[in-house]
Amino acid sequence: MHHRPAAISSAEYESFRLFLQEACGILLGNGKEYLVSSRLGNVMKEARVDSLGALTKMISSSVHSRLRVKVIDAMTTNETFWFRDIGHYLLLKETILPDLNRQGGGSIRIWSAACSSGQEPYNISMIAEEYQAFKGVGRAVQIEATDISSKVLDEARAGVYCGLAVERGLTHEQQRRFFIPKDNCLEVRPEIKRRVSFKSLNLTSSYPSMGKFDVIFCRNVLIYFANDLKKTIVERMADALNPGGYLFLGSTESINQLTDRFEMRVGHGGISYRLKS
Repeated sequence: MHHRPAAISSAEYESFRLFLQEACGILLGNGKEYLVSSRLGNVMKEARVDSLGALTKMISSSVHSRLRVKVIDAMTTNETFWFRDIGHYLLLKETILPDLNRQGGGSIRIWSAACSSGQEPYNISMIAEEYQAFKGVGRAVQIEATDISSKVLDEARAGVYCGLAVERGLTHEQQRRFFIPKDNCLEVRPEIKRRVSFKSLNLTSSYPSMGKFDVIFCRNVLIYFANDLKKTIVERMADALNPGGYLFLGSTESINQLTDRFEMRVGHGGISYRLKS
């Protein structure tokens, strides 16, 4: 008989929600018990606990720090696919990179915040590759990719994608151009990997050590945070941008209620926000 974890009581759910919010700022909405059960099923089996309450008790103690990391990994890993919100990438290639190249200077620095398993930063690198091949060599592009989950960062660094993880959003031509076949999977080519460096970062902490960026991608992340934390994160990102730098949010996210430091730029089916000088 298939063993199922016990149903989640409202008290258990509430204490887990509090744990998650304190650990990484994520605000779990009401009625997400199914999501918690499905994402934590394997972790609970491994930890040999059959209730969310028992798991929360374990991860709240400092003895179980590795289990705590596993729980945060499971709850923060999002399914991503290639060239999600294609308008953003077209806007980057057709408008923003030409604009930044005209300004001259050192490398163009782009931050992929909450990069998950690496599709977004590698996509940005592919766009830079296409732009530079088309325009001749412009300014070099450097991409910093960060995530709270050490597990997905290891996957992202490896840059090997199998099955559906390859097929979702890539044409055969792009598969040939940007990847090398590897054991029935595809590995991102070295020239695409070279532009990207990965590091662990919690968006709820401050990040002056990251330096200044020309473009920040922070897509489909803010939806997880409470409103005051959203405001703080957007303000910090504004501080991390060079004058006139660009911010991308998810296509369903809006900046209007959060700050007035940006002006909207629309084109190629995408929306970006440019820091007012």
